[in-house]
Amino acid sequence: MLSIIRSFVKRFLGFGIGKKLLLGYLMLIILILIISVYTLSNLERLNSINNEVVKVDVPLVEATDAMVDNLLSQELYAKRHVILKSPEILALFWEKSREFDDLIDKIGALQKLKDVSVDRLTQLHTEYKNLFIKGIKYQSKPPYAFSVQYDEEIKVKQEQLISLITSIGFKARQDQTEKTMISTAIGVKTFKMTAMMFILSVVLGVTSAIVITKSIAKPLSALKDATRHISEGKFQTITEIKSTDELGDLANAFNRMTTRLKKLEEMYLDANPLTRLPGNIAIENILKKKIESHAILAFCLIDLDDFKAFNDRYGYAKGSEIIKATAKIIDEAVSEFGLAEDFTGHIGGDDFVLISEPHRFRPIAESIIEKFDKIAPTFYDPADLERGYIISKTRQGQQAKFPIMSVSIAVVTNLQKNLISPIQIGELAAELKEYAKSIPGSVYVVDRRRKESDRESEQELSANVENLAKKQSENEKT
Repeated sequence: MLSIIRSFVKRFLGFGIGKKLLLGYLMLIILILIISVYTLSNLERLNSINNEVVKVDVPLVEATDAMVDNLLSQELYAKRHVILKSPEILALFWEKSREFDDLIDKIGALQKLKDVSVDRLTQLHTEYKNLFIKGIKYQSKPPYAFSVQYDEEIKVKQEQLISLITSIGFKARQDQTEKTMISTAIGVKTFKMTAMMFILSVVLGVTSAIVITKSIAKPLSALKDATRHISEGKFQTITEIKSTDELGDLANAFNRMTTRLKKLEEMYLDANPLTRLPGNIAIENILKKKIESHAILAFCLIDLDDFKAFNDRYGYAKGSEIIKATAKIIDEAVSEFGLAEDFTGHIGGDDFVLISEPHRFRPIAESIIEKFDKIAPTFYDPADLERGYIISKTRQGQQAKFPIMSVSIAVVTNLQKNLISPIQIGELAAELKEYAKSIPGSVYVVDRRRKESDRESEQELSANVENLAKKQSENEKT
């Protein structure tokens, strides 16, 4: 029994909130229906028994009592008529006789006492009346003659009638007593069963309410605490809710949200304060994720040529403006030609990063170059722009001419080379960037070098070809 209850509770806790509430209410409704049906059925029985008592037994007792009184009245009026010979007294005798017949009809109409013979009552009363009628015919005789001749017969017939009427009344009273006892027993039983089922429904209702409330309140409390922790900036908070209902799903979604918030926080803390683009940590995490998933990638390192000279010439504020303008150009190019999964970052200074795919980076890079070449001249003074260069100092402190800024983009992909770490990618991109900056104007260059094993094979094949050519040349000379 306990195992069945435990299994039910376990399954109950696995239901959704709606099903839990519905099942709890359904059990209470079923119990209320059982109590109602049971109580109403017993009330119907009580009503039926009471109806029989009121409509059959009580009227029958009253009728039998009235019949005895009626018989005695008939005897009294008959004897008075014999003595007084009064027509009024005789009329009263016949009125009582008719009342007795009516009482017999009333008993017959009750139709409940199957062992009562209405015909027998009618027969005895008829004989009883005939005796009085016979005595009335001999009114002229002396009273003592009537008394002697008919008194004994009337007495016997009266005793038969009263005996039969008394037995009917006794049976009616006995039935009334039995029905009263049955009604009492039904009432007591109904009260006990109703009270027991009421207590059971209360216990079940309280238990289900506690279970449902606990299964809802505890997760809600945990989610409330987790929400408070999140509002305090504790994004590492994990809500451990094992329920499989909607609150469990909400907790899982909440945990995913906190994980995402933690990542966003890291990205925000790592973001460049000038452009608000993700910084080195986010860039490294994205590269690690793509390398671990063996995703095809194109890592684009974007650098502004001669930015230091511009910054020295026009100052930090003007340099910040062109950095922000460059970030906007990159975002616009990615929005126009890239996809949502493309990533834009800001390493710092005039160095930006774009992580895309090999088949998608070219239109993005071309758009960046085109827009940058249009906007860069607007940051120069007309005189410098007319000359086509500015005069500033090199890193070694020597004055030199620096052309209008351009942009260089170094692109490293893993189509022809295995990329195993962000450090390797960064080194390859930095090396390629130096090559791109050596080319005048805005350009993008792509690393097409193959794997080291392929390079060694090519070198070995080239050496073999050269050796073979030398041998052939020696043979020809010989």
